[in-house]
Amino acid sequence: MTRYDPIEAPAAPGFVPRDEEEELARLLLRPCFSADAETLLIAGFDPFDRLLCLERAEGHRNGRCVIPPRSWRAALDAKPAQIVLAHNHPSGIARPSDADLTVTRESARFLTLLGVTLSDHLIFTAEGHFSFWRAGLL
Repeated sequence: MTRYDPIEAPAAPGFVPRDEEEELARLLLRPCFSADAETLLIAGFDPFDRLLCLERAEGHRNGRCVIPPRSWRAALDAKPAQIVLAHNHPSGIARPSDADLTVTRESARFLTLLGVTLSDHLIFTAEGHFSFWRAGLL
């Protein structure tokens, strides 16, 4: 009798399991999120991938995160070459909502006008995170 290894379903495009996360996600961004409230982070980096700023915006009662102008100003005052957006989904669903897709698209367009690259937008859950870049959405 031949023994076959079980076939595992492939992860959804763009999803990175928690145990495979890179240091940026695992050590810098993930610890900033709580399990019960949505939070948004703007991380700005220089051309050599050194962290220049880390801005945090809390979610509203309706569960949505809005990027306040003061957070954009503080991040852009650091003169980053690239920005990574990150937020969590306390629901545990690591897929972008329509609002997430819109904010990412508008942010990329806005930052491009300023000569700043939106490198990625990450959505964190307890099991891992979704990467817009890995999913080909940036």
